[in-house]
Amino acid sequence: MKKALKVFLIILAVLIVVLGGFYLLISHDFKDDVVEVAAVNTMETERNPYIVPTGETMISAHRSGGGIAPENTMMAFKNCVENGSFAIDIFEFDLHITKDGELILLHDGNFDRTSDSVEAFGKEEVLPSEKTYEELRVLNLGENFTTDAGETPYKGLRGADIPEDLKVVRLQDIFDYLAPYGDYSFIIEIKDGDDLGRQATDALYAILKDYDMLSRVVVGTFNGEISEYMDEQYPDMLRSAGIKEVAGFYFDSLFNRERADGYYKFKALQIPDDDYIFNLGTSRLVNYAHKHNIAVQYWTINDPEDVKHLASIGADAVMSDNPDMAYEVLRGDKA
Repeated sequence: MKKALKVFLIILAVLIVVLGGFYLLISHDFKDDVVEVAAVNTMETERNPYIVPTGETMISAHRSGGGIAPENTMMAFKNCVENGSFAIDIFEFDLHITKDGELILLHDGNFDRTSDSVEAFGKEEVLPSEKTYEELRVLNLGENFTTDAGETPYKGLRGADIPEDLKVVRLQDIFDYLAPYGDYSFIIEIKDGDDLGRQATDALYAILKDYDMLSRVVVGTFNGEISEYMDEQYPDMLRSAGIKEVAGFYFDSLFNRERADGYYKFKALQIPDDDYIFNLGTSRLVNYAHKHNIAVQYWTINDPEDVKHLASIGADAVMSDNPDMAYEVLRGDKA
């Protein structure tokens, strides 16, 4: 028994050392020198337009600036464009497809968190695909928005009292509104999976073609089958890496594996900083991505120190619920 216990303890100690070493490896903040894009990008193909020179990290309004206005609403877009006290480079938002095939902006699977959906429809968790665009227009998307001061300025608005810019909005309405204000770029996530996700992808591609926006949009999804569908049907659609692809890319960067041109099918990594076991906020990862003509865009960065850190390692974009804060950090001394 003593011998068996001794062997067990030795094995346990070895496992602890190995696992501890592995954890330290993947959580370590690797700090290579930040390499200028022109020097690190060895690809023969055209340079990825979402890769920016060091020191010019782009500002993205996450959920169209959902920390300072009701998320994914026209009001949020207007706030970012017309405010005057800050500016952004990229809008980030999420899409679902409705019963009648319209692409609408919505982050969650339903409107319960952000609107009066339960009251309006008489039950919880009504899906966008269960309603037409017009049926969804009865909702007040500012119902549960709370300001930093704890106020709820749009709560209780119903019917004709709901401003048009707080109602459900379609993708093409956003493009039409923004057109006079400049050539913004976009990070768009398809939330639906399976057949609905494929329908949403078809509809999105058609709109991007119609508006000549393919080069200005990076499309993301957490659904692997939708990434595969994009690659098969729309190879000219720029997309970001899926979960499995991010994991594989991380270990490739960790060990600096050589990959042939075209090995990676995605044009952007849209990733968190260090919210998980893996530390993705390192200059080593950014340098490796740039070497393979891949942009690195971080979400959701709401702390000023994190914005500074990511800019210092050469991040191409930071997505923030508070783009006004990110602007002050990155552009405040230049304004």
